[in-house]
Amino acid sequence: MTQENTLSSNPSLMPDDQVVLEIESLTKYFGGLRAVHNFDVTIKEGELVGLIGPNGAGKTTIFNMITGLYSISAGDIRYKARRLIGMEPHAITQLGIARTFQNIRLFPKLTVLDNVRIAYHPHAGYNMLESILRMGRFGAKEKELTERALDFLAVFGLQDRYNEIASNLPYGEQRRLEIARALAAEPKLLLLDEPAAGMNPGEVIALMDLIHFIRDRFKLTIFLIEHQMRVVMGICEWITVMDFGEIIARGTPGEIQNDPKVIEAYLGKGAVTGARAEVA
Repeated sequence: MTQENTLSSNPSLMPDDQVVLEIESLTKYFGGLRAVHNFDVTIKEGELVGLIGPNGAGKTTIFNMITGLYSISAGDIRYKARRLIGMEPHAITQLGIARTFQNIRLFPKLTVLDNVRIAYHPHAGYNMLESILRMGRFGAKEKELTERALDFLAVFGLQDRYNEIASNLPYGEQRRLEIARALAAEPKLLLLDEPAAGMNPGEVIALMDLIHFIRDRFKLTIFLIEHQMRVVMGICEWITVMDFGEIIARGTPGEIQNDPKVIEAYLGKGAVTGARAEVA
């Protein structure tokens, strides 16, 4: 086996300069309640990594700390070797991190097109005075942003819905629009918080295909929280499992399916020895 093949088959051997997200000993207290304790993960360029665990395990709290919505109690978070602790959410987004939320957070009264155009505006290229007076670069740049947003909607199959109010879209299309808006911010790391929540089986299959597609099309690294194990086992290359705020297992989908600690976390004590957790 050549060195190149060895590296590609074992991400742990990749050079450090390909590390996108590195978290060490991350801990979060809410008053006297410990929500997350000593969480760590290293995610390298192009990986699709899953984070799973029962409700209340601390998964979304991890995402909220990465994106600056929550302060940390202890530990460290680095994106491409840059420390994120203390940064505002908008500054973290500008570095190249975007996310979706467990509960869809669109601008419900705006059109599909405007939801995506908003995400492009940090790259608009005109100043506040030009915007207020609608002069200078404003007209040309707004036209350019609209064309880019329409092209982007076409990638997600939403081009025919561009003038509809976002809240009027079917649930599955609202999820796709939320992902499209996140990607319009031109991230390199995408955090997906339960993207399959509320979807029917057909929508889940389409979502799995979409996640693979956007990872390859936009050259993304993806960190995914999901309760639908069909999604996690079907698309993730590496999985970390949490319970009561702590990591209890990590590995490939096959390793996670048969891990006794994972089976106990999902099925409870007394689960049949050797039983597969409900992750198939």
